[in-house]
Amino acid sequence: MDQINKTNLLVFNENVSEDARWYVVHTYSGHEKKVATLVHDKVLGRGLQDKIFKILVPTQQKIVVSEGKKRKVDERLFPGYIIVNMIMNDDAWYIVRSTKGVTGFVGTGTKPTPLPEKEVDALMKFMTMEAPKFEAKFRIGDSVKISEGPFRDFLGKIDEVNEAQGKVRVLVSVFGRETPVELDFVQISSI
Repeated sequence: MDQINKTNLLVFNENVSEDARWYVVHTYSGHEKKVATLVHDKVLGRGLQDKIFKILVPTQQKIVVSEGKKRKVDERLFPGYIIVNMIMNDDAWYIVRSTKGVTGFVGTGTKPTPLPEKEVDALMKFMTMEAPKFEAKFRIGDSVKISEGPFRDFLGKIDEVNEAQGKVRVLVSVFGRETPVELDFVQISSI
């Protein structure tokens, strides 16, 4: 848990009660970190660190390749959801539920359902996995321009995308014949 980005895990109290459980909270999509910060501020303001212990915004780092450049981004694993470690009572429920951007707790009927501890542990382990994944802005059939290597400035069409390896196969016209060329995402750009 120590390797999780500090902006994705807010800790109020390291001494978590045995009665605390993890609950899924539904938020407006794209507002997860803002909602987590607002809940954090309310918990500290009302002195409820003995009821609400941690807030997790599940993300994983990916490498996005766009216009020939790689950059790391935190991709939300569950857009529109945060996970809160808390003792469910009326005060704690109200603090979270009344926060701007929160639409409710996930559960059956009106009762929030806690997540099994194994699922939360697996999620945190997944978030801390070392190998970032590639995410391509390219699709099969896209026209691209090769920006590096022996086929620099050639135009072609994407025939295959391999996001796991960060590679594409581009069909390039050489002497009137389509020739497949395997390239890294950073070696091509959209046209």
